[in-house]
Amino acid sequence: MLAIVLALASAIGYGGSDFAAGLASRSASVIQVTLLASAVSALIVAAALPFAASPAPSAAALAWGFVAGLGGTMGAFALYLGFRHAAFSVTAPISAVAAAGFSVLAGLLYGERPDALALTGIVLALPAIVGVSASAAAAGDEPAEHETAAHGRPAAGVVLGLVAGAFFALLFIGLDRAGPGSGLWPVAACAAGELAAALAAAAATRSFRLAGARPRLLAAITGAAAAAGTILFFLATHQGFLAVAAVLTSLYPAVTIVLARVMLGERLTALRLAGLGLAGVCVSLIAVGGAG
Repeated sequence: MLAIVLALASAIGYGGSDFAAGLASRSASVIQVTLLASAVSALIVAAALPFAASPAPSAAALAWGFVAGLGGTMGAFALYLGFRHAAFSVTAPISAVAAAGFSVLAGLLYGERPDALALTGIVLALPAIVGVSASAAAAGDEPAEHETAAHGRPAAGVVLGLVAGAFFALLFIGLDRAGPGSGLWPVAACAAGELAAALAAAAATRSFRLAGARPRLLAAITGAAAAAGTILFFLATHQGFLAVAAVLTSLYPAVTIVLARVMLGERLTALRLAGLGLAGVCVSLIAVGGAG
């Protein structure tokens, strides 16, 4: 049960991070937002390290953590690039489902065997993720401005969504494979990997300085929430199955749309409400079946 609680808390962190990042990106470069968010995230993880005493971390644990961080940042960039070629309703749900699906597959290959109820919840979570990730345009409303600005290349959006999902799965799998015996050092290595990837992108585009107090504040919130999400996922995946932790964490779009409803007054479409309801069923099934 602890793994379920931690994974759902991780989803809250990642959902809040995405919401803040989306607001910041309306008036600032995605690379600039990602760079500042990564720096804040690294500082928070570094501050948390003394409270998770552990022996010296193994080289393998640090390597898995660093690779996980690279996967997280590269996945985000692939996702944002996908948004330039296709509607949010194409790329976002594919990336979330792919991240959960690849993680579940990895867990099964590593020998995890959830019971029948938990496995049913995992399977039903995939359409739930699609439902909560769907944009208003996908539900028959007028397309939003960012959707009309897309280049109308859904095939590219699908491919980039799958690429983003694969990288996000690498984030999940890397944190899981780092193991529980090194305290929070693998999470610190993950934060270092994220910051390194963001710095490389900023250097390549010469895009370092984030102007404006509001975008900087939102980027800082993005980093803080993402740090919390990563730490909680790391703890969750070592309290139960990777498959369960990854699927429940991948429900983070539900948090993002609830925040959009509360903070921005965005309407909850029938498809999103159905996705939220199905997500609740999935969590219940996994809870009853056990997290491993």
